[in-house]
Amino acid sequence: MDALPADATEATPALEMRDVTVTSVRDATQVILEGVNWTVARGDFWVVAGLLRSGKSDLMALAAGITRPARGTCKLFGKEIAAGFEQDTLRARLRIGLVFDGGQLLHHLTLAENIALPLRYHFDDGGEDIDRRIKALVELTGLEPWAESHPADVNRNWQQRIGLARALALKPEVLLLDHPLSGLDPRDAAWWLEIVSGLVAGHPIVDGKPLTIVVTDDDLILWQNRARQFALLKDRQFIPLGPREKLTGHSEPLLQELLPRW
Repeated sequence: MDALPADATEATPALEMRDVTVTSVRDATQVILEGVNWTVARGDFWVVAGLLRSGKSDLMALAAGITRPARGTCKLFGKEIAAGFEQDTLRARLRIGLVFDGGQLLHHLTLAENIALPLRYHFDDGGEDIDRRIKALVELTGLEPWAESHPADVNRNWQQRIGLARALALKPEVLLLDHPLSGLDPRDAAWWLEIVSGLVAGHPIVDGKPLTIVVTDDDLILWQNRARQFALLKDRQFIPLGPREKLTGHSEPLLQELLPRW
């Protein structure tokens, strides 16, 4: 299976928001964030942190092209998300992988079938390439013995891993991870940290091509020595903090709560 074609201009940001108003995924009339200005360059590794219900999942839905801004301009690979975006930005959206908190699996399908879903939908040619791809993704998660089980038969960590495998199925250029460490024990969290670091550097599962990654979390502690760029969500605002070295001594009070070691 070939990767989807890239833009001719590699300097085009993977994601760009200008004066964007973000609304709730569940209620489009509810404003969650206002005046968001954010550029994610190709190859960036961002972590966006915030307290509960600060809008992290809603921001990820917009970044993935699932929703569109109530105000302002949001572009994926230079393509604006606007009215009628469902068809117009489909190719750009297929270049983005998204893992929501909990994996958001289809419970009537087996774990392997969940992984296969985007491949069968977009590339079902009946060939062996798809089967090999599914096998490689199952191996990535370490879930070979349970591939034919259903989501209800495995714990939350494994469901989250299957969500990751499904998001990687089409070999995306951008990977959005919403609360990937939520509810995990230290061993499982360590697996995620290593996998994400490998994907940023260029993992064999995506043909060794470095991914652009955005992670959301409730704090920054486990990501402080891994991510390259940081931001906070507070009082309906997107607050960019800059690269790692700028975190030390930053004046934002919320940073002291989410990264108390500084």
